[in-house]
Amino acid sequence: MPNKQNLQKVEILKEKIARAKSLAIVDYSGTSANDQVKLRSEISQAGGEVIVAKNTLIDLAIGKGKLTSSLEGMNAIVLSYEDAVVAIKKLFSFHKDANKLEIKQGFMDEKVLSAQEIEELSKLPSKNELISMLINRLQSPATGLVNVLKAGSRDLVYALQAIADKGK
Repeated sequence: MPNKQNLQKVEILKEKIARAKSLAIVDYSGTSANDQVKLRSEISQAGGEVIVAKNTLIDLAIGKGKLTSSLEGMNAIVLSYEDAVVAIKKLFSFHKDANKLEIKQGFMDEKVLSAQEIEELSKLPSKNELISMLINRLQSPATGLVNVLKAGSRDLVYALQAIADKGK
């Protein structure tokens, strides 16, 4: 039975996990203090948070038994609040640069994700990237229509110019 202080920590973790769009369990045992500060800063800028807590408290907060297999060693939770992908992208970017983390498992929409599924998630475009892609797609037909409408008068001008040049 957890003590009162640990129960409060579990409640705080539950609230943060409920707010998060996605999360990843990461073994940070190979990182230095400077690496951890850098990772926390990058994740924070991406609208996420890195939390270090006892494995048993993490297990209780997520749901007993859901991620138990990956809760061995020195673990942290990387939470992504604003967008399910952005903080995970930053995590994999840091992992690629430093190669000091072990990304174990993830959790999103009540589904446990393997390390490979988290990596695939990190390769997806972010919400802002998707919005800009949509806007570009919506603008292309309008741009094409404008070019078609201008083409008639432009071609007429070129034809008249060609006749005028031929007559000289």
